[in-house]
Amino acid sequence: MVGIGGIGMSALAQLYATLGHRVRGSDRDTSPVTELLTAKGVEVIVGHDASNVADTTTLLVYSDAVPEDNPERVLARTRGVREVSYFEALGEATKDGISIVIAGTHGKTTTTAMLAKILIDAGKEPTVIAGSILREQGSNFVPGRPDLFIIEGCEYRRHFLQLHPTILAITNIELDHTDYYKDLDDITDAFRSIARAVPGHGTLVTDTGSSTVIPVLHDLKVRVVPYQDVTIPPLRAIGEHNKMNARAAKALAYACDPDLHEADIDKALSEFRGTWRRFEYRGTTAAGTTVYDDYAHHPTAIRMTLEAVRKEFPTKHIVVAFHPHLYSRTRDLMDEFAHALALADEVVLAPIYAAREAPIEGVTSEALAERVTTLGKPARACSSLGVVIEELCGRLADDEVNDTICITMGAGDIHKVADALTQN
Repeated sequence: MVGIGGIGMSALAQLYATLGHRVRGSDRDTSPVTELLTAKGVEVIVGHDASNVADTTTLLVYSDAVPEDNPERVLARTRGVREVSYFEALGEATKDGISIVIAGTHGKTTTTAMLAKILIDAGKEPTVIAGSILREQGSNFVPGRPDLFIIEGCEYRRHFLQLHPTILAITNIELDHTDYYKDLDDITDAFRSIARAVPGHGTLVTDTGSSTVIPVLHDLKVRVVPYQDVTIPPLRAIGEHNKMNARAAKALAYACDPDLHEADIDKALSEFRGTWRRFEYRGTTAAGTTVYDDYAHHPTAIRMTLEAVRKEFPTKHIVVAFHPHLYSRTRDLMDEFAHALALADEVVLAPIYAAREAPIEGVTSEALAERVTTLGKPARACSSLGVVIEELCGRLADDEVNDTICITMGAGDIHKVADALTQN
């Protein structure tokens, strides 16, 4: 498995291992996810080299971040080893039985985790493949029945069309992945396609009042269950967005088993403790500043998180360290990013996390910092994560009255900044 440290790839690796396969994989660096795999007995190799492909390899699975000229992929093709993408492999591995697929631009990870807790606590024994580490289970994979899957589905490049949803959730639809989707209509068409992949006896759970979801519902031949008005208990997770996630999870639980007791569902939701990198408390700095880490990398997710933090901590000074993810997303949503980040009191920006992209002229963290500054909030761009750490250590050292909250935010390696701040 090339790119085994990816959150989806690592969950699939664990699924293969529970099925009795011998699994090994490589990635460019270690991470909490690769450490999790190693602890579970999956062999992880740091660095990409043709020698990583064993003579006995019968299948090579690669992540989206791995190019065709990767040496492991090249050697596998030379040997005639079957080669498939992550989502192709996931679709094959979960094609039998009932698949509950959670899709949407935002909220799918938390909704997946909430539903997993409900069904696990109810003794339904689902096999769970999530986009983050579930705090209760300590993993992004939970082994369970071979005929009941809870799967987080990714819309990028229409990857979720490789899955086989019996029950589908669409949490919301917004323009994202602008390196692939040309506009909102294009990404809506992808969600329309997966909704039509649900069989006639299946169910779609969604917010039927959403203006962007309504076009997907036209001429559907499956049962549609609205979740926006579902009653939920008080939650530990803050924010209106998490209330919507909980409503979706509760509606999904009933779609899976209508005989579940509401009291049991509400108990599971009220006890839900969140997931890795979803407004996750990471500790305090030496000066006493509280540090959280969050995966938000789209303007809407940033806005919802900061609005929730402002409501929960109205007297706190909020400092955000943001790691922009992808040049194309930053370019196409620059104004939206600036307005969302301006909800904080101060903003520190890391260099754009390129991932699979080449730089785009004029699209920089410096340009984004200028936009935020024009909205009346101080923002500064740093040349590396190391400089971000230095900047924050200097700024937070004076937090003698502990009136500041620092949030590291983004889909890249910004969580390492939270680690450095709380370990210093």
